[in-house]
Amino acid sequence: MKELIKAKEPFQFHTRLHLSGLTGLRASNLSQLLELIKSVPGSCIYHHTHRFLQQHQYLSPEPPNDFAYWVTEVLGEDTLGEKLASIDTIQFVTIHSLREEIVSVIEEHLENNKLSKLKFASEGEEFHFIKSVSFILPTKYTAYDLKEFLDILEKISIDSIYFHVFEARLRLERHTNDFSNWIETSLGNKELARRIAHLDPYTRTLEGLRNKLIEMIKKAI
Repeated sequence: MKELIKAKEPFQFHTRLHLSGLTGLRASNLSQLLELIKSVPGSCIYHHTHRFLQQHQYLSPEPPNDFAYWVTEVLGEDTLGEKLASIDTIQFVTIHSLREEIVSVIEEHLENNKLSKLKFASEGEEFHFIKSVSFILPTKYTAYDLKEFLDILEKISIDSIYFHVFEARLRLERHTNDFSNWIETSLGNKELARRIAHLDPYTRTLEGLRNKLIEMIKKAI
């Protein structure tokens, strides 16, 4: 084992409690959906692009986002649904930029089909906007070197992994996940930090992500 470097600052693991809240906002057609996407809080955009991950963390990852699903299944706009489903969430480091991409895709579709009749959802099938509310709490776990970090990573909850990988990067706009940031800035291991930052967490279950992180860190120790 290599000589372990002590961190400049220890890594404090956090976890999250999650609640979903109704906004009372709903859309019956594409135009209404577009206008609401432009104006709803970022917590709504986050919820509707990450809901599946938050609620079904052990199942197969990368489902279509809620906008893509509703546009396809309720409005029957298959082409637009495919474009919305193909938006690569990992390419965006802020909710604002992700929102702008969704808006751009819908606006382009409406512009290209402005002579077509606007489709309406049946009663009871409107798109209801929901917001994602998270409460972030510190855990009892703190790591001072990569070995301690690995030991903790093997036993912390998937809620903690979810927070440090997904929410910290996108909702808190830290531009990278907390693990990569700490490994680079406090341990000085830029190569490991880079490799973890380049992982696409949306293509794995959270347990699969944990196992991949463990594998990568073990190789680095």
